[in-house]
Amino acid sequence: MAPYLETVKSFADVTVTDTSIDTLEFLEASKGLVGLFDLLGSAAFSMVQSDLSGNIAKVRARYDAAPTLSGTLQLLVANEKGEKKRPATEGLMWLLRGLSFTCKALQSAQANKTQELSAAFTKGYDDTLKKFHNFVVKGIFSVAMKACPYRNDFYAKLAADPDGGAPASTETVEKALDTWLDALSAIVKQMEAFYESGGYGKGL
Repeated sequence: MAPYLETVKSFADVTVTDTSIDTLEFLEASKGLVGLFDLLGSAAFSMVQSDLSGNIAKVRARYDAAPTLSGTLQLLVANEKGEKKRPATEGLMWLLRGLSFTCKALQSAQANKTQELSAAFTKGYDDTLKKFHNFVVKGIFSVAMKACPYRNDFYAKLAADPDGGAPASTETVEKALDTWLDALSAIVKQMEAFYESGGYGKGL
């Protein structure tokens, strides 16, 4: 079996146009990101994983209930707008925030090869989720940041072959991670702009 990033759907493989993002492909790639937290090896991130998984489930439930109206994320949100409760729209909004947090943290680590993950994830949190959280949740995240593994240990896990074969090279891992993160960043930006332009986040 190949290293982790080759075993999950990459955000780079999600069908994206200027106005649409495939719902099921996006959710599959998002599940792969949830699994990435297992490599961090800390129970402190269980809350993050639980939150991401819960929001993925909300979006999937909407898709399953109305597949013809939910083929793309944009269609799903637009078609739920007239309803009294919009669990999928809210779930997707929070999912995107969680994805942005992880993306920015890892992009920070990629940009600074000497930066430890605790610093990278703290920066990612400060730039994304922190403004939405109360004092208690901020404290939980603070604990999680301090529990991040050493940078070298995490990247070694990304490179490792679960079947015991030779690990992937550093160059291969970093190239795959950059491609994954660039695509994720573009998806998040597109959806943030969509939410803003349509006022879809209001009242949630």
